[in-house]
Amino acid sequence: MKQYQGYFIDLDGTVYRGKERIPAAARFIKRLQEHQREILFVTNNSTRSPKEVAANLRTNHDINVTAANVYTSAMATADYLVQHAGQKHRVYVIGERGLKDALLNKGMQLTDQDPDYVVVGLDRNVTYEQFKIATLCIRAGAVFIGTNGDTNLPSEEGMIPSAGALVELVRYATQQEPIMIGKPQKTIVEMALKASGLKKSEVLMVGDNYQTDVQAGINTGVDTLLVYTGLSKPADIEHVETKPTYTVKTLDEWNV
Repeated sequence: MKQYQGYFIDLDGTVYRGKERIPAAARFIKRLQEHQREILFVTNNSTRSPKEVAANLRTNHDINVTAANVYTSAMATADYLVQHAGQKHRVYVIGERGLKDALLNKGMQLTDQDPDYVVVGLDRNVTYEQFKIATLCIRAGAVFIGTNGDTNLPSEEGMIPSAGALVELVRYATQQEPIMIGKPQKTIVEMALKASGLKKSEVLMVGDNYQTDVQAGINTGVDTLLVYTGLSKPADIEHVETKPTYTVKTLDEWNV
């Protein structure tokens, strides 16, 4: 079995299930740290800052990491704009603090007046007025970007609308296809590779969802490890054309 220097790891379903701990995940992270592997939690969630994500892992899941170990779709979106925007830094945002801060940290100017880009992520307090502005700006020529296409978000109440549902509303209103950043798109993995300084051949993508985590790795040419602690089950993988590089029932089975 190949050894990997870096691990890009999903969160919900892989490291925890909502507020529920997955003890094998904490043991897995500790083994990676003991072997001095590079760890980056790659998440589609654009609402929380890396500092908040790391604090949750330390406080609630016995995983001792810092903000430097976290890479969100918000960060990937900001890095994508830095790479492609040139001098066009005016951005209208539907999204929460995590997304806005990531964009501001990369020098973007947030505005609702003649933006060059419209970025849509999860915003649990979004209004019709914001959708109206986004729609008018895109129809006037702004480039449309979606942080990620997740349709639903697990909550204590059940599966609630996630960023992809908001992106789809704007797509339907504008009849414009967005540039998508998060998993399963390769963009977030490419931006994470650039941020980490790792090569594709050095990294293993770890997740519980074939359709997002594994597909992101496949789309980027990165090896993948599917763990059956979350969404995807063995029966789901039987008939897929491109299999994960590896599968395990639990992360305790993985030999670092």
